[in-house]
Amino acid sequence: MSRVDRVGNGGVGHGGDAARRAGAGRRVPTAARAVLRALREDLWSTAARPLPPIATPGRQMWQPAVVVLLVLIAAGIAAFTVNTLAFSPRYGIGTSTALLLGGVQAVALVAAAFRPVVAWWVATAVMAVTAALPTLAGDASAAGGLTPWTGTALTVQAGVLFLLALRLRPRATAGALAVGVVVALLCALLPPGAHPAGFGQAVAILATAAVLGAALRGRQVARSELTVQEELTAGERARRALLEERNRIARELHDVVAHHMSVISIQAQVAPHLVEAPSDELRENLAGIRDSAVEALAELRRVLGVLRSEDAVADGVRHAPQPTLDRLDELIGTVRGAGVSVITQINGERRPLAPGVELSAFRIVQEALSNAMRHAPGARVRVEVGYHASVLAVRVTNTAASGPAPPARDGGHGLLGMRERADMLGGDLVNGPLPDGGYEVLATLPLEDGS
Repeated sequence: MSRVDRVGNGGVGHGGDAARRAGAGRRVPTAARAVLRALREDLWSTAARPLPPIATPGRQMWQPAVVVLLVLIAAGIAAFTVNTLAFSPRYGIGTSTALLLGGVQAVALVAAAFRPVVAWWVATAVMAVTAALPTLAGDASAAGGLTPWTGTALTVQAGVLFLLALRLRPRATAGALAVGVVVALLCALLPPGAHPAGFGQAVAILATAAVLGAALRGRQVARSELTVQEELTAGERARRALLEERNRIARELHDVVAHHMSVISIQAQVAPHLVEAPSDELRENLAGIRDSAVEALAELRRVLGVLRSEDAVADGVRHAPQPTLDRLDELIGTVRGAGVSVITQINGERRPLAPGVELSAFRIVQEALSNAMRHAPGARVRVEVGYHASVLAVRVTNTAASGPAPPARDGGHGLLGMRERADMLGGDLVNGPLPDGGYEVLATLPLEDGS
């Protein structure tokens, strides 16, 4: 290797080292500015942060109770501070000054329940003032005995730091702890001849308060997030159950609609033969009606295929005719065969109704009987069907259960399905417990034809 190459490589190496040192020199001020910016964002604020309610199993202890407790503690701290500082020759602080410091400490502890950052600054300032007063008075020996906290000042600052950690994120808590320790260290070391005692133990107490508060805050945040997630899950489950019930209703009503479309198609095909000399316009219109009915039937079959694509119901059940109120006696007989006491009552003149109304009324009775069997074992059930001029009323009630109900294996969508059927027809459904411990389901379904 030539001398020029060695010199060139060396120059490059020295240049790289210089660039790295320059980069490191730039990173240090940048990091310092970032730390100061974070401290300013977290600890230079007067925003109100009230204490959240403290929940316990079966009850809640709200913020006022916590504030009252803090007032009592603060009063005790203030009294202890006045006694200690005013009458201890170690501190050399007069009674009026001790009274002022004790009052400020008490106010700071109570204020931490509402404005923890401001209270923390006040508690830190009181600690610094308490440490500086003996030095300003020329009593260096008294200053040397400080840690620099007094016992009450340390208690107040730990309590304020704990309340701050309950509301602020861990970064702010760590910043407050670091600033408080640095200020305390300066106050402890600046007086000449100072030999602070117990400084490490005091810092350990503050760190414990900060960690405990941050841990409780993290637990509360996790519980809040879990509650929100549970609410979202419950909402999604309810939405999915609603869609499933609507799909089920749509599958059942398909047969009703298909029946009417088939009748329209057949009548349109037969109508020309019922007229002696039908005109070409009549034949053309009837043929158009028939073609439209056939196309609608084909579309219905496609929609039904989509709805039933993941349905595990047997083919025999799929193609069975949809039930009407004519099969109500058969349904009640099946329930009685299962050992349930059922009484029926028909009010008004029994007459055929629109297929959708018949199907919905039958399903509501069926689901109400199923719920009574599942949730009220041993109860007596009463089924009432009222044929009125403009509405069909269906009421199913049961007495109180004679024994404990077996645990539910799933949530069930019975009430949701009944309500969807009533809403679909423009009706109403009311359900709820009865005074005697039983249960009632009442559905009113409007009759469009008024028959």
